[in-house]
Amino acid sequence: MEEEINFILDSTKEAMHNALLHLEKKLVSIRAGKASPAMLNSVMVDYYGSPTPLNQVANVNTSDGMTIMVQPWEKAMITEIERGIMMANLGFNPMNNGESVIISVPPLTQERRIELAKQAKAEAEDSKVGVRNDRKNANNDIKNLDISEDLKKNLEIDIQKMTDEHINKIDQILAKKEAEIMTV
Repeated sequence: MEEEINFILDSTKEAMHNALLHLEKKLVSIRAGKASPAMLNSVMVDYYGSPTPLNQVANVNTSDGMTIMVQPWEKAMITEIERGIMMANLGFNPMNNGESVIISVPPLTQERRIELAKQAKAEAEDSKVGVRNDRKNANNDIKNLDISEDLKKNLEIDIQKMTDEHINKIDQILAKKEAEIMTV
């Protein structure tokens, strides 16, 4: 019986932690003022007929806070990389110098900053919903266990504490990202 209880608690904690990791991954792709290679994570390039992530056909880095450099491993890929960046609809205008693709990242307007903050808030809310669903699933698993009502209540309290901790972490991550986005 104790093994089942530990399994429920451990799997719930892991699921809630995964919701945090997912949020952090999503927030990295939301632009926050300065250029970052992660801004191009969603870009797919036609690599000899098959869609391939940009970072598998080129080296992506930033030369300064406003420029992203994409150095293809094969020069023939430059036009495909430019096309992939345009198709990703990220609002960037790639230019090539024959060797690499250069993207100047325009500064964010206040209106765009507010839009991005809303997007970050929506991602955080999705993560909170995920954590709450994990809590609901754990509580349902506990109800199905053949243990005393007192033990069930104590386990539900433990799961609620776990939920509150993860919701607080999500709020902290969101506050940090919002501050990053709104800083000019």
